[in-house]
Amino acid sequence: MKARGEKLKQIISWAEDNPDVRAVLLTSSLVNPYAPVDDFSDLDIELVFENMKEYEADKKWIYLFGKPISMVEEDETCFDGRHSMKMVLYIDHVKVDFKLYQKSEFIKEVQEESLSEDWDVGYKVLVDKDNLTKDLKMPTYQSIMILKPTEKRFQQLMNDFWWDTTYVAKCLKRGDLFYAKFMSEDVIRTDYLVPLIEWYIASGHEWKNITTNKHGRLFRKYLSAELWTRVEATFSGSNINENWRALYAAADLVHDLGIALAQKLDFEYPQKHEDDIRKYLDEVKSVS
Repeated sequence: MKARGEKLKQIISWAEDNPDVRAVLLTSSLVNPYAPVDDFSDLDIELVFENMKEYEADKKWIYLFGKPISMVEEDETCFDGRHSMKMVLYIDHVKVDFKLYQKSEFIKEVQEESLSEDWDVGYKVLVDKDNLTKDLKMPTYQSIMILKPTEKRFQQLMNDFWWDTTYVAKCLKRGDLFYAKFMSEDVIRTDYLVPLIEWYIASGHEWKNITTNKHGRLFRKYLSAELWTRVEATFSGSNINENWRALYAAADLVHDLGIALAQKLDFEYPQKHEDDIRKYLDEVKSVS
Protein backbone atom coordinates (compact mmCIF):
# COMPACT_ATOMS: atom_id res chain seq x y z
CA MET A 1 0.00 0.00 0.00
CA LYS A 2 1.66 3.19 -1.22
CA ALA A 3 0.01 5.48 1.34
CA ARG A 4 1.17 3.30 4.23
CA GLY A 5 4.74 3.28 2.98
CA GLU A 6 4.74 7.05 2.56
CA LYS A 7 3.34 7.55 6.04
CA LEU A 8 6.02 5.33 7.53
CA LYS A 9 8.68 7.44 5.80
CA GLN A 10 7.08 10.59 7.22
CA ILE A 11 7.12 9.17 10.74
CA ILE A 12 10.77 8.09 10.47
CA SER A 13 11.84 11.47 9.07
CA TRP A 14 9.98 13.33 11.84
CA ALA A 15 11.50 11.10 14.50
CA GLU A 16 15.03 11.51 13.14
CA ASP A 17 14.69 15.31 13.20
CA ASN A 18 12.95 15.48 16.58
CA PRO A 19 15.36 15.51 19.56
CA ASP A 20 12.56 14.39 21.89
CA VAL A 21 12.27 11.07 20.05
CA ARG A 22 15.08 8.68 20.97
CA ALA A 23 13.97 5.47 19.26
CA VAL A 24 11.33 4.13 16.88
CA LEU A 25 10.32 0.51 16.36
CA LEU A 26 7.97 -1.14 13.89
CA THR A 27 6.15 -4.14 15.34
CA SER A 28 3.35 -6.64 14.70
CA SER A 29 2.21 -8.10 11.37
CA LEU A 30 4.40 -6.05 9.02
CA VAL A 31 7.52 -7.56 10.62
CA ASN A 32 6.10 -10.97 11.49
CA PRO A 33 6.97 -13.65 8.92
CA TYR A 34 3.98 -15.75 10.04
CA ALA A 35 1.35 -13.00 9.70
CA PRO A 36 -0.83 -12.28 6.67
CA VAL A 37 -0.22 -8.78 5.29
CA ASP A 38 -2.41 -6.83 2.90
CA ASP A 39 -3.41 -3.24 2.14
CA PHE A 40 -5.47 -3.11 5.34
CA SER A 41 -2.60 -4.06 7.66
CA ASP A 42 -1.85 -1.44 10.29
CA LEU A 43 1.34 0.38 11.07
CA ASP A 44 2.30 -0.50 14.65
CA ILE A 45 4.82 2.11 15.74
CA GLU A 46 6.61 2.39 19.07
CA LEU A 47 7.97 5.82 19.94
CA VAL A 48 10.45 6.32 22.78
CA PHE A 49 10.54 9.86 24.19
CA GLU A 50 12.66 11.83 26.61
CA ASN A 51 9.39 13.33 27.83
CA MET A 52 6.48 11.12 26.88
CA LYS A 53 3.93 13.13 28.90
CA GLU A 54 4.23 16.10 26.55
CA TYR A 55 3.30 13.97 23.53
CA GLU A 56 0.66 12.07 25.44
CA ALA A 57 -1.13 15.29 26.35
CA ASP A 58 -0.61 17.27 23.14
CA LYS A 59 -2.00 15.64 20.00
CA LYS A 60 -0.79 18.18 17.44
CA TRP A 61 2.02 15.87 16.31
CA ILE A 62 -0.56 13.28 15.25
CA TYR A 63 -1.72 15.68 12.52
CA LEU A 64 1.75 15.92 11.00
CA PHE A 65 1.13 12.59 9.24
CA GLY A 66 -2.31 13.31 7.83
CA LYS A 67 -5.88 14.11 8.80
CA PRO A 68 -7.30 11.70 11.40
CA ILE A 69 -10.92 10.64 11.02
CA SER A 70 -10.99 8.64 14.25
CA MET A 71 -8.76 8.11 17.26
CA VAL A 72 -8.68 5.97 20.40
CA GLU A 73 -6.42 7.00 23.26
CA GLU A 74 -5.36 4.85 26.21
CA ASP A 75 -3.18 6.26 28.96
CA GLU A 76 -0.58 4.60 31.18
CA THR A 77 -3.16 3.33 33.65
CA CYS A 78 -4.21 0.78 31.02
CA PHE A 79 -0.69 -0.62 30.76
CA ASP A 80 0.73 -0.72 34.32
CA GLY A 81 2.35 2.67 33.83
CA ARG A 82 4.73 1.44 31.13
CA HIS A 83 3.36 3.14 28.05
CA SER A 84 0.32 4.76 26.49
CA MET A 85 -1.42 4.33 23.13
CA LYS A 86 -2.83 6.55 20.41
CA MET A 87 -4.57 4.51 17.72
CA VAL A 88 -5.30 6.67 14.70
CA LEU A 89 -7.24 6.07 11.50
CA TYR A 90 -6.22 8.61 8.85
CA ILE A 91 -8.30 9.88 5.96
CA ASP A 92 -6.10 7.96 3.50
CA HIS A 93 -7.28 4.71 5.19
CA VAL A 94 -3.93 4.08 6.89
CA LYS A 95 -4.34 3.08 10.53
CA VAL A 96 -1.38 3.74 12.83
CA ASP A 97 -1.17 2.38 16.35
CA PHE A 98 1.31 4.59 18.17
CA LYS A 99 2.72 3.15 21.38
CA LEU A 100 4.38 5.87 23.46
CA TYR A 101 7.21 5.04 25.88
CA GLN A 102 9.08 7.12 28.39
CA LYS A 103 12.76 6.33 27.77
CA SER A 104 13.31 4.99 31.30
CA GLU A 105 10.34 2.63 31.01
CA PHE A 106 11.47 1.40 27.61
CA ILE A 107 14.90 0.55 29.05
CA LYS A 108 13.25 -1.38 31.90
CA GLU A 109 11.23 -3.44 29.44
CA VAL A 110 14.30 -4.17 27.30
CA GLN A 111 16.04 -5.47 30.42
CA GLU A 112 13.25 -7.87 31.33
CA GLU A 113 14.28 -11.54 31.47
CA SER A 114 11.86 -12.54 28.74
CA LEU A 115 10.80 -10.65 25.64
CA SER A 116 7.36 -9.04 25.80
CA GLU A 117 4.76 -10.59 23.53
CA ASP A 118 4.53 -7.43 21.42
CA TRP A 119 8.23 -7.77 20.59
CA ASP A 120 8.27 -11.55 20.39
CA VAL A 121 5.84 -11.47 17.45
CA GLY A 122 8.43 -9.41 15.57
CA TYR A 123 10.03 -5.99 15.54
CA LYS A 124 12.29 -3.82 13.40
CA VAL A 125 14.36 -0.97 14.82
CA LEU A 126 13.84 2.10 12.62
CA VAL A 127 15.57 4.75 14.73
CA ASP A 128 17.85 4.35 17.75
CA LYS A 129 19.77 7.49 18.69
CA ASP A 130 21.02 6.22 22.07
CA ASN A 131 21.63 2.54 21.32
CA LEU A 132 18.65 1.67 23.52
CA THR A 133 17.88 -1.54 21.67
CA LYS A 134 21.36 -3.07 21.81
CA ASP A 135 20.26 -5.61 24.45
CA LEU A 136 16.84 -6.28 22.95
CA LYS A 137 16.45 -10.03 22.50
CA MET A 138 15.60 -11.46 19.12
CA PRO A 139 11.98 -12.53 18.59
CA THR A 140 11.22 -16.25 18.87
CA TYR A 141 7.62 -15.94 17.57
CA GLN A 142 6.70 -18.71 20.03
CA SER A 143 4.10 -16.60 21.82
CA ILE A 144 1.83 -16.87 18.77
CA MET A 145 2.35 -20.56 18.09
CA ILE A 146 -0.37 -23.11 18.86
CA LEU A 147 0.53 -25.27 21.84
CA LYS A 148 -0.49 -28.89 22.37
CA PRO A 149 -3.23 -29.08 25.02
CA THR A 150 -2.96 -31.14 28.16
CA GLU A 151 -5.64 -33.77 28.63
CA LYS A 152 -7.11 -31.65 31.43
CA ARG A 153 -7.39 -28.65 29.08
CA PHE A 154 -8.90 -30.80 26.35
CA GLN A 155 -11.48 -32.32 28.68
CA GLN A 156 -12.38 -28.93 30.13
CA LEU A 157 -13.00 -27.48 26.68
CA MET A 158 -15.16 -30.43 25.69
CA ASN A 159 -17.14 -30.30 28.91
CA ASP A 160 -17.70 -26.55 28.63
CA PHE A 161 -18.69 -26.70 24.97
CA TRP A 162 -21.42 -29.28 25.53
CA TRP A 163 -22.60 -27.50 28.67
CA ASP A 164 -22.94 -24.13 26.94
CA THR A 165 -24.85 -25.53 23.98
CA THR A 166 -27.75 -25.98 26.41
CA TYR A 167 -27.94 -22.22 26.93
CA VAL A 168 -28.15 -21.65 23.19
CA ALA A 169 -30.94 -24.21 22.88
CA LYS A 170 -33.00 -22.63 25.68
CA CYS A 171 -32.53 -19.16 24.21
CA LEU A 172 -33.57 -20.27 20.74
CA LYS A 173 -36.66 -21.96 22.12
CA ARG A 174 -37.54 -18.73 23.95
CA GLY A 175 -36.83 -16.65 20.86
CA ASP A 176 -34.16 -14.80 22.83
CA LEU A 177 -31.87 -14.04 19.90
CA PHE A 178 -29.51 -11.63 21.68
CA TYR A 179 -28.55 -14.09 24.40
CA ALA A 180 -28.40 -16.97 21.93
CA LYS A 181 -25.97 -15.01 19.77
CA PHE A 182 -23.89 -14.03 22.79
CA MET A 183 -23.52 -17.67 23.81
CA SER A 184 -22.98 -19.05 20.32
CA GLU A 185 -20.60 -16.37 19.02
CA ASP A 186 -18.92 -14.69 21.99
CA VAL A 187 -18.58 -17.83 24.11
CA ILE A 188 -18.86 -21.03 22.09
CA ARG A 189 -17.10 -19.85 18.95
CA THR A 190 -14.42 -17.79 20.67
CA ASP A 191 -13.69 -19.97 23.68
CA TYR A 192 -14.22 -23.46 22.27
CA LEU A 193 -14.46 -23.68 18.48
CA VAL A 194 -11.43 -21.48 17.75
CA PRO A 195 -8.97 -23.29 20.06
CA LEU A 196 -10.31 -26.71 19.01
CA ILE A 197 -9.78 -25.93 15.32
CA GLU A 198 -6.34 -24.53 16.15
CA TRP A 199 -5.40 -27.78 17.91
CA TYR A 200 -6.70 -29.83 15.01
CA ILE A 201 -4.63 -27.86 12.50
CA ALA A 202 -1.49 -27.91 14.66
CA SER A 203 -1.81 -31.65 15.24
CA GLY A 204 -1.54 -32.15 11.49
CA HIS A 205 1.74 -30.24 11.54
CA GLU A 206 3.26 -32.13 14.48
CA TRP A 207 2.78 -29.04 16.70
CA LYS A 208 5.82 -27.38 15.11
CA ASN A 209 5.78 -23.61 14.60
CA ILE A 210 2.21 -23.38 13.42
CA THR A 211 -0.05 -20.37 13.90
CA THR A 212 -3.43 -19.49 12.44
CA ASN A 213 -3.16 -15.85 13.51
CA LYS A 214 -5.77 -14.04 15.59
CA HIS A 215 -9.22 -15.58 15.98
CA GLY A 216 -8.81 -18.05 13.14
CA ARG A 217 -7.84 -15.63 10.38
CA LEU A 218 -5.86 -18.37 8.63
CA PHE A 219 -8.27 -21.28 9.19
CA ARG A 220 -9.33 -21.32 5.55
CA LYS A 221 -5.69 -21.62 4.49
CA TYR A 222 -5.11 -24.74 6.55
CA LEU A 223 -8.45 -26.56 6.44
CA SER A 224 -9.67 -28.76 3.61
CA ALA A 225 -12.46 -27.36 1.45
CA GLU A 226 -14.90 -29.82 3.05
CA LEU A 227 -13.95 -28.82 6.59
CA TRP A 228 -14.06 -25.12 5.76
CA THR A 229 -17.60 -25.55 4.41
CA ARG A 230 -18.55 -27.19 7.69
CA VAL A 231 -17.03 -24.30 9.64
CA GLU A 232 -19.02 -21.84 7.53
CA ALA A 233 -22.18 -23.77 8.41
CA THR A 234 -21.70 -22.86 12.09
CA PHE A 235 -22.49 -19.22 11.23
CA SER A 236 -26.08 -18.04 10.94
CA GLY A 237 -28.22 -14.96 10.58
CA SER A 238 -31.24 -13.86 12.60
CA ASN A 239 -33.64 -16.64 11.68
CA ILE A 240 -34.25 -18.98 14.62
CA ASN A 241 -34.29 -22.12 12.47
CA GLU A 242 -30.97 -21.08 10.90
CA ASN A 243 -29.53 -20.76 14.39
CA TRP A 244 -30.71 -24.25 15.30
CA ARG A 245 -28.98 -25.60 12.18
CA ALA A 246 -25.81 -23.72 13.07
CA LEU A 247 -25.88 -25.10 16.62
CA TYR A 248 -26.11 -28.67 15.34
CA ALA A 249 -23.42 -27.96 12.73
CA ALA A 250 -21.12 -26.79 15.54
CA ALA A 251 -21.96 -29.90 17.58
CA ASP A 252 -21.15 -32.18 14.63
CA LEU A 253 -17.90 -30.35 13.95
CA VAL A 254 -16.80 -30.51 17.58
CA HIS A 255 -17.61 -34.22 17.65
CA ASP A 256 -15.49 -35.03 14.61
CA LEU A 257 -12.55 -32.77 15.50
CA GLY A 258 -12.69 -33.84 19.13
CA ILE A 259 -12.65 -37.54 18.25
CA ALA A 260 -9.75 -37.02 15.83
CA LEU A 261 -7.72 -35.10 18.41
CA ALA A 262 -8.47 -37.57 21.19
CA GLN A 263 -7.17 -40.39 19.02
CA LYS A 264 -4.00 -38.51 18.06
CA LEU A 265 -3.26 -37.42 21.62
CA ASP A 266 -4.37 -40.65 23.28
CA PHE A 267 -7.06 -38.81 25.26
CA GLU A 268 -10.49 -40.06 26.20
CA TYR A 269 -13.38 -38.47 24.33
CA PRO A 270 -16.48 -37.75 26.50
CA GLN A 271 -18.94 -39.58 24.27
CA LYS A 272 -21.55 -40.26 26.95
CA HIS A 273 -21.61 -36.58 27.91
CA GLU A 274 -22.14 -35.65 24.27
CA ASP A 275 -24.92 -38.23 23.88
CA ASP A 276 -26.73 -36.94 26.97
CA ILE A 277 -26.48 -33.32 25.86
CA ARG A 278 -27.60 -34.11 22.31
CA LYS A 279 -30.66 -35.84 23.75
CA TYR A 280 -31.36 -32.72 25.79
CA LEU A 281 -30.95 -30.46 22.74
CA ASP A 282 -33.35 -32.59 20.71
CA GLU A 283 -35.92 -32.58 23.50
CA VAL A 284 -35.75 -28.81 23.97
CA LYS A 285 -36.04 -28.21 20.22
CA SER A 286 -39.11 -30.46 20.00
CA VAL A 287 -41.00 -28.82 22.86
CA SER A 288 -44.17 -27.34 21.44
